[in-house]
Amino acid sequence: MSYQNNQELPASIRTQLSETAQHFYSVAFNSALQWYGDETKAHQIAWSAVRNQAVSLNSGISSEPCLAVVEVG
Repeated sequence: MSYQNNQELPASIRTQLSETAQHFYSVAFNSALQWYGDETKAHQIAWSAVRNQAVSLNSGISSEPCLAVVEVG
């Protein structure tokens, strides 16, 4: 199942990621799902993509994070 918008993402993802990161996650998930045809693998790839993008964007000169991953717990 691909995600057409952020509201279709699982609640656990929506509560942990900013709106921008949710969109990035859904794009990465949809692409991985189309490529591999495996939802579990697509979720793993999407999380990895969000983490890598957050690290990449936050390592720049800006003091404000561009993609926020919210820690729950």
